[in-house]
Amino acid sequence: MDKLNFLKSEFPKLVANLNPEAKGEWGVLNAQQMVEHMADAISYATGNNNQKLHSAAELVDKFKSFAMSDKEFKPLTPNALMPDVPSAVLKAGVKEAVAEYNYQVIAFINYFEVNKGAKITNPFFGDLNFEEWVHLFHKHATHHLKQFKLL
Repeated sequence: MDKLNFLKSEFPKLVANLNPEAKGEWGVLNAQQMVEHMADAISYATGNNNQKLHSAAELVDKFKSFAMSDKEFKPLTPNALMPDVPSAVLKAGVKEAVAEYNYQVIAFINYFEVNKGAKITNPFFGDLNFEEWVHLFHKHATHHLKQFKLL
């Protein structure tokens, strides 16, 4: 299955039946917070939630090289944009969080269909085109699915 189809179909199916309070194998996010975190991450590439570069400019090429590789994110990979104590959930439940995730995936695809060849800044990995975002989101989704023993 291709990575975009995985993001559109498999990820939502795999997380749909998680208990919202379920804890992962590592980290501080519960299942619903993780799904909301994924939706938020995807919103960075929709053209509606533009981010500034957070990484030091001299490290961006190195970081992007990792992001575009097949190397996995390690458990407990730090995210400088996330607080030590997770934010409260925004949605009523996992079903609603998955619906928001699906909305963001469609917004992402639509943005790049309208803006062919566009690049949007990822706060850690710099300017990414559509294919690069898809690769990164797939890597990110796989990381969190493993966190919750769904892969």
